[in-house]
Amino acid sequence: MTVEFNTENQKKFEEVLTHYPTKQAAILPTLWLAQEQFGYLSMETLEMIAAKLDLAPVHVYSVASFYTMFNLKPVGKYHIQLCRTLSCALLGSESLLDHVKKKLKIEEGETTPDGKFSLCTVECLGSCGTGPAIMINEKYYESLNTEKVDKILMELK
Repeated sequence: MTVEFNTENQKKFEEVLTHYPTKQAAILPTLWLAQEQFGYLSMETLEMIAAKLDLAPVHVYSVASFYTMFNLKPVGKYHIQLCRTLSCALLGSESLLDHVKKKLKIEEGETTPDGKFSLCTVECLGSCGTGPAIMINEKYYESLNTEKVDKILMELK
């Protein structure tokens, strides 16, 4: 199966290239653009990006796998990322993680059977003063406790 950017994203990709000294330097915005279109970065998508940027597929994979913002497998409609760095951990992120796992009946790295929610932990969401924090898709939630999380999940169901 051949993977390609749609017409709109191909134009965006070409625009992105004008902002970098070399094609290879545009790897991060190109990965982000692909993830926005396809929902995650499959091996076929990574190979397409490698070809467009004149890079080895293993190089593109190594960059994509380094950053937690890139998904290398499909995620749920609501992708829950829970911060587990020291500041959030001291404010209760571990017990919050246990609560979300119990509530959704999934483990970290899994997606609910209906495809609605996926759960993972990440290193630092940049909200150290207002933890524990989670990001659902591209929306931040801060100063969380189990009651607040329950309300958020209920609104998303």
